[in-house]
Amino acid sequence: MRKMFGMWVVIVFGLIFALSACGEQSQEDVVKKLESNLESMNGYKAKAEMTMNTGQESQKYKIDIWHKKKDLYRVELSNDQDDKGSQIILKNKDGVFVLSPALNKSFKFQKEWPENGSQPYLYQSLVNDILKDKEAKFEVGEKYYVFETETNYQSNNNLPFQKVYFDKKSYTPVMVEVLDKDRNALVQVNFSEFDTDPTFEDDDFAREKYMKEESSEETASGDGKTDAFSVVYPQNMAGSELVEESQVETENGERVIMTFAGEKKFTLVQEKQEVVPTMSSPQMVDGEIVNLGHAIGALSDNTIEWFSNGKNFVLASEELTRDELIEVAQSVKGKEVK
Repeated sequence: MRKMFGMWVVIVFGLIFALSACGEQSQEDVVKKLESNLESMNGYKAKAEMTMNTGQESQKYKIDIWHKKKDLYRVELSNDQDDKGSQIILKNKDGVFVLSPALNKSFKFQKEWPENGSQPYLYQSLVNDILKDKEAKFEVGEKYYVFETETNYQSNNNLPFQKVYFDKKSYTPVMVEVLDKDRNALVQVNFSEFDTDPTFEDDDFAREKYMKEESSEETASGDGKTDAFSVVYPQNMAGSELVEESQVETENGERVIMTFAGEKKFTLVQEKQEVVPTMSSPQMVDGEIVNLGHAIGALSDNTIEWFSNGKNFVLASEELTRDELIEVAQSVKGKEVK
């Protein structure tokens, strides 16, 4: 009887060992696999949709992400509300750029991107956030490995956490939820495609490919008429109100200067931008890239500048905090046609 009991003990422990060996990966195992994938892959191409609920209205982006090892990036973002085309974040040997191809306009940044902050649509940024956070939470679902980590959004302190869902077979990201302090998802990125063995053309990361010279015929309006200039007002005025609005005639048509005062004083300038017939030199910015939901902007000191719907916007204030400056810029969406 004792011998039979001993045999059953051996069998049970053997089954437990076998089941654990064939069971789920541990957090350490998954992290090692993610890190190994990041080091071994030569690049990737991915498609995703990003929904931002950081303002009063939800904003949606379609994102086309290309990365070639080690430091080449091309991230194209298109917004259905902007009828003047997409914007591209480009990193190559010459620097980091934000391109507005429809206008042949571009910013060039001096600071490092994407290493200087969390990027919810870049695989390496997600993995690096996990590696940096020694207190990262880990869950195993039916189809996904899920991590909750701290984030580093320099342009938004209201998004301190994120949940990242990785496919259990490919270890590639499926969904990212960026959370506020109460764990509400304010930004969501859903990946629809992720190719870890892509091919690239030699000029895929060259600025010239997207900012081509155009002929005067291509830039001219077909009927010779100028589009109506629509004035755009911020929905979030940081406790202030519009106290003055002036209009100045320019070579391109019209510039509108708005002054807001109250709790905080700030100025919003907007003017129509025509397509430059030849590729223009990028405008240097000693600042950083900031996602406004409706456009990609350049943030420096007390100013944010961006292009949207064929217009150039500049928001400036010595009284608004960094977060307030971004929040006001994010809310510049409401239209009134003059």
